[in-house]
Amino acid sequence: MQEFIAFNEQRAEIYWWMSSLMARELTAEDLEQYHGGDMYTFLSGLGMTEELKQPVENFREAINRLKTREDAQLELAADFCGLFLSTPKSGALPYASMYVGDSGLLNDKPAQEMHDWMEKYDIAQRKEFNEPADHLAVELDFMGNLIIMANQQQDEAKAEEIMQAQHSFISTMLMNWLPAFAKDCNERDKFGFYAAAVNLLLAFCKLDTAFLAAEEQ
Repeated sequence: MQEFIAFNEQRAEIYWWMSSLMARELTAEDLEQYHGGDMYTFLSGLGMTEELKQPVENFREAINRLKTREDAQLELAADFCGLFLSTPKSGALPYASMYVGDSGLLNDKPAQEMHDWMEKYDIAQRKEFNEPADHLAVELDFMGNLIIMANQQQDEAKAEEIMQAQHSFISTMLMNWLPAFAKDCNERDKFGFYAAAVNLLLAFCKLDTAFLAAEEQ
């Protein structure tokens, strides 16, 4: 049981890490951490899983390229803005509504569905993050919280119910648009840092989907 709880904590950590990466531009202090030993150790652990080995290696290469990029922090911030804060024609907007909504506009049906999920499990969006509920950072943060919620259950049946909810959420709220979002990132992120990060996220979500599906059997 303790191993299962620890494994879930690792899963939540990955979702929260990617949530923070998608929420805002990296600071100079953030970049120092990306070049540090803790990040190297973290990525090495992820890369030990065969399905994540190549995406991790590609992301490491993108981090290493930052070391020789002039004004790396400013340029990476510009990449973030150009991808995630621009227009659908030039960027890759990180909102489910842009990919699986009916109108092609923000705050479409996926945003309401996210509100429903948050209300059902009493998981609030961070007040300081003033974005529509179907922003990728919000969905990833929610998933991390849902994982920890399963760990906190004293009743095994309730914990299993929340594990099943995780499978439902990742299948219907993330994997229904994340591949198309990753494709846009790959096509439009010329330097490739965020494209590599999203490719790693997609590979992890595929792996996590398979894990959750196996848990239900």
